Amino acid sequence: MFEDIELKEQVISASFKMLKSDGIYGSNTSTLPISILAESCPDPTRFIGLHFFSPVDKMKIVEIILGKKTSEQTLRKAYDYVQQIGYMPIVVNDSRGFFTSRVFGTFMDEGLQLLQDGMNPVAIERAAWKVGMPVGPLAVHDEVSMELSRKAMLTHRKLDERPGVKSSGIGAHNTATQVISTAMCGLKRGGRHYGGGFYEYAADGGKKLWSGLSRFKLRDAQVSMADAEDRLLYRQAIETLRCLDEGVLRSETEANLGSIFAIGFPAHTGGALQFTRGIGIAGFAARAAELAQRYGERFVIKESALEKLRQSKSWEA
Repeated sequence: MFEDIELKEQVISASFKMLKSDGIYGSNTSTLPISILAESCPDPTRFIGLHFFSPVDKMKIVEIILGKKTSEQTLRKAYDYVQQIGYMPIVVNDSRGFFTSRVFGTFMDEGLQLLQDGMNPVAIERAAWKVGMPVGPLAVHDEVSMELSRKAMLTHRKLDERPGVKSSGIGAHNTATQVISTAMCGLKRGGRHYGGGFYEYAADGGKKLWSGLSRFKLRDAQVSMADAEDRLLYRQAIETLRCLDEGVLRSETEANLGSIFAIGFPAHTGGALQFTRGIGIAGFAARAAELAQRYGERFVIKESALEKLRQSKSWEA
């Protein structure tokens, strides 16, 4: 189902009454706030997010999202259910995009930022492979579908317009995604499902990068491969730090497990937060400052986020 909040609210309202009195309702939404969706059902304490990943048969992890009114009993049932079907549960607090979608969105966006900076599309994909990402950001956009991303952006704009709903600001730095996804959909290149996107797909299963990508070049930034590699990883690690700082993440362990098994963050790093620790918090902050000065404020890290990492209980344990 598309990330259409009005449609989801109708479905939840109509189907919630079919539950047993002790049943729980899990939504597989990937970005919409669980607390807002829960308002559509008579008992929000029994509503929870169960975010599976695609392809479901291979991605053996589920992001469990707690709404503001989700009960502890509902969490226990959801946690047990995820384990019983053979998946790894990670638990996070409610937020637009939660943890995984927020972070993965930065990886996809940074690929498009590099495209706008004039980097060769082949080099962009190669930079991702070199650092250990399983798939390049342009290929990921095609698989996820830019049409789906576009509809999700429209849904969040509708949310921002709702009375009493505060604009989250989540995804505000994903400016390249907003511009290029909309343009690609206008060109009828919404992704693999729609016949083509950043790649062209042959009947025999082969694919090649679309020749029209040069239209998205805005500048000739002369980005080095080293910078491209760091940009793709630092964007994700910085967003993970923001999730930790905002209380979306409940533990450092879940951040590392989630980033590896749900997002594909390079396993050899130990996860997005362990990647930061491996470099050294001071060294990581210094490199991020260099990237921010050269490429923009999306690489700026709040001192409160760094301090939260320094004080992380899961690290002390």
